[in-house]
Order: sequence, then C-alpha cells, then structure tokens
Amino acid sequence: MTNRSAPRRHLSTSPFAAPVDPVIKEFAVGDRVSHDRHGLGKIIGMEPTGALLVDFGASQIRVLSPYKGMHKL
Repeated sequence: MTNRSAPRRHLSTSPFAAPVDPVIKEFAVGDRVSHDRHGLGKIIGMEPTGALLVDFGASQIRVLSPYKGMHKL
C-alpha cells in the first residue's frame, strides 16, 4: 500500500503563484470554435471519452480534453 499525502497548501506569503484549477469548457455538436493551431472550425462529433471531432475545413481533427487552445465563438 502507498500512503497518499494531502495536497499542499498554498501560503499567502509564498513567492510562487498559486496553482490554478483547470477551467472545464463545455462544447456541443454544432458549436463554432477557434483553435490556436488549426484556426476556425465546427464541432461535428463528441466521443464518450470526452474527445471532440472538429471540422477545420481542410481537415478533421480529434481534440482531447482539456481542449487546450480551443475557444467557443
């Protein structure tokens, strides 16, 4: 058995930035999106694993959660 330690507390006097919780983005089929690398696209499918299939015109890309660099328009 392994002992799991509790997450470390962030002290207000610490010179390091507090850890940021990732923002959970919600998308639906048909949403128009902008991706930092691929450009403008439209969500054409969702997988149970959380991956999105996005049509960027020239190609269809499978984008995995946490959808880094993708924003809803």
